[in-house]
Amino acid sequence: MIAFEVNDMTCGRCVSAIAQAVRRVDDAAEVSVDLGTRRVEIRTSAADVAGLQAAIQEAGYSPTTARAASSAVPTRARGGCCCSR
Repeated sequence: MIAFEVNDMTCGRCVSAIAQAVRRVDDAAEVSVDLGTRRVEIRTSAADVAGLQAAIQEAGYSPTTARAASSAVPTRARGGCCCSR
């Protein structure tokens, strides 16, 4: 599993945009997004970390490699929402 923290993901539209970006790289990927913790988890056999990270960045977000799930700590989003872009 590949996991990212995406602190500038702020709403359902962001969740959808990130999931679509991942599926453009691997349409069979299983994408799990937790908006509360700003965490995106991806199960894929066809894509690598760099490719998925690039796809999320191209969608307009700033993914960073996430810590293990057991140590994940919710973080606050940066100000604003994608809907007001």
